[in-house]
Amino acid sequence: MTRTPIENLIRAFIESLETEKGYAKNTCRGYHKDLEEFESYLVDHCFSGKNRRMAGRELIAIDDVDGIHIRGYLGYLHKKNKKSTIARKLSAVRSFLKFLVKRGVIEDNPSESILTPKQEKTIPAYLPVDEMFRLLDSIRADSVLDVRNRAIFEILYSCGIRVSELVGMNNIDVDSKGETIRVLGKGSKERIVPIGQKALDAIQVYREQLNREWGLELDHNGPLFLNKNRGRLSARSVARILEKLLKACGLLTPVSPHTLRHTFATHMLDAGADLRAVQELLGHKSLSTTQRYTHVSIDRLMETYDRAHPRR
Repeated sequence: MTRTPIENLIRAFIESLETEKGYAKNTCRGYHKDLEEFESYLVDHCFSGKNRRMAGRELIAIDDVDGIHIRGYLGYLHKKNKKSTIARKLSAVRSFLKFLVKRGVIEDNPSESILTPKQEKTIPAYLPVDEMFRLLDSIRADSVLDVRNRAIFEILYSCGIRVSELVGMNNIDVDSKGETIRVLGKGSKERIVPIGQKALDAIQVYREQLNREWGLELDHNGPLFLNKNRGRLSARSVARILEKLLKACGLLTPVSPHTLRHTFATHMLDAGADLRAVQELLGHKSLSTTQRYTHVSIDRLMETYDRAHPRR
């Protein structure tokens, strides 16, 4: 019977995701957290008091884990999680056990016969065009931090990039002449994204203000956006800035930085952009992920249908 602590097996799995599959750190961190929760469930609900202890921890034999335990875990998750969250956590367990089969730690994957919970079809939240413009136009330009904030949200709306991609950008990643930016997406995949003139202008104003107010010359290899301590701005800080801006301009719609990515995609598709082109811009691996944003275009399609169909 295998007595390697599950904790060690989880660590080996996460290392394989990083080194062999090139998964991003945030993705690996998410897998790790989900699998630690699975381990805690097994210790607390399935094998408590039935296993040897080592350094104060229960030692669970991984090949004692069966489909009944996994179904029990899903039932436990159902009490406090959405179906999409449960599906993600089950996927983590399934991938982990598949890894153990491949490495010869266990013979069979007990999660293979367990169905993924049926997903609710959710429409991504987005801002209408007028509210998006209202948000951008409400940002003041009194200080270096104000103009930085204007540049941040002009870029997020102009390019549809993830907030993690935005805060990871350096000055050298902005090609003003070519009107493009270079971003490092999920799985460390690099892509080139077009950027609008208003966003480029906002970046230029920010850079000039940095020089005037803080006496900083342009560092091509330095971070594009700085915090008040002159270090790299974090994604969490961007979310807090957005929250303050929303309150200041009186927008009551719950909005996160990722909502601006949804807004970009929705507005592009609603204006007639090609679905595959938007897929490339967003850096989506699967076209089905991008198709979630086509919901808004139904109004435009209905108008076209009413105008064009001879027997409506």
